[in-house]
Amino acid sequence: MPQHAQNTPACRDCDGFATAAITTGTRHADGTRATLRVNCPTCQGTGRTLPAALARTGR
Repeated sequence: MPQHAQNTPACRDCDGFATAAITTGTRHADGTRATLRVNCPTCQGTGRTLPAALARTGR
């Protein structure tokens, strides 16, 4: 019997890509680039959102 995937809605602001790595333009002593990790402010880095009915009730 096939298993059904859970329907988890993706965040409308980041489209499921919740974290981005942004280069600062500088380099570390070993030559690697210095990066910042930035999370989506809407979903706080999860990539998913709660349905509006659940968000209102606090579940």
